Amino acid sequence: MELEMLPYKNVDLKTKKILEQLTISSRALAELKGYANTIPNMHILINAVTINEAKDSSAIENIVTTHDDIYKILTESGYKEENAKEVVDYRNAIWSGFELIKKTGYINTNTIIKIQGIIEHNNAGIRKLPGTELKNSLTGETIYTPPQSEQEIRKYLKNLEDFINNNTDNIDPLIKVCLIHYQFESIHPFYDGNGRTGRILNILYLVLNELIDSPILYLSKYINENKQEYYRLFNEVRNNNNFEDWILYILKGIEITSKETIKLIENIQNEMRSYKDEFKMKLPKIYSKELLESLFYEVYTKISYIEKACKVTRLTASSYLTQLEKIRAFRI
Repeated sequence: MELEMLPYKNVDLKTKKILEQLTISSRALAELKGYANTIPNMHILINAVTINEAKDSSAIENIVTTHDDIYKILTESGYKEENAKEVVDYRNAIWSGFELIKKTGYINTNTIIKIQGIIEHNNAGIRKLPGTELKNSLTGETIYTPPQSEQEIRKYLKNLEDFINNNTDNIDPLIKVCLIHYQFESIHPFYDGNGRTGRILNILYLVLNELIDSPILYLSKYINENKQEYYRLFNEVRNNNNFEDWILYILKGIEITSKETIKLIENIQNEMRSYKDEFKMKLPKIYSKELLESLFYEVYTKISYIEKACKVTRLTASSYLTQLEKIRAFRI
């Protein structure tokens, strides 16, 4: 069956169930957006969220690693663990995409190609050779054949690009993100990295439409925990045109993930308050807001972070870390 162009015809996007869940999801996302602004340094939250998004999104593609390996890739020169490197490349792709859309104000085919290139660390670009089929991993049966020629793929991507950047179609952005995700994965424009690229596209679309200010909402954990339902509903759309259940699934994911991210913000704030109290009591001479925030900038601490944040020499930054290591409250 040939893939339909956007916007889809004969699809009811305003059923009672969809509108009810849309209200709930929109409220949860708006609450997250407001709550996120209470973090003193937004990079603290973004770094905490994107590393988990990268890990969970990669896990959907059976690229499984540990936080320890990820941190070693980030901090230890020469450390090699291929899956961890894949996760770090994915996080870099999120950041690059975010910076690109903030600069340009739109998402186009080139944006998508750049993101996929960072994920896969190659310049293979859009599929040029026919023969791509999506198969049942257990039976080997072909369950879907995406567009085959590069010309056809680019035609669908241009249509997707127009849909993404059209703000006059009276379709709620949260509904559109459900449709964009389905369409992109159905186009399947690359030899590899389609799933991870598509999940970054979700985040960037929300930012582009100012539903969130930064890439802090990630659906990969939700999808990973409900993977079978994700694939079942995907096929329900493809085979039975059942968009309602697909949209409800994604909207529910936005609601749940928004609430979980708010809890993450609360945990970060509680940890920062606890560290601040311990810090001021035991090391009042070196305490500063900048030094405290530098400890939370990443899930690990480097001398260079302290140098930059506190505007001190490397020797002084090293001295700060040495003193912090001596008080057990700081898990460095």
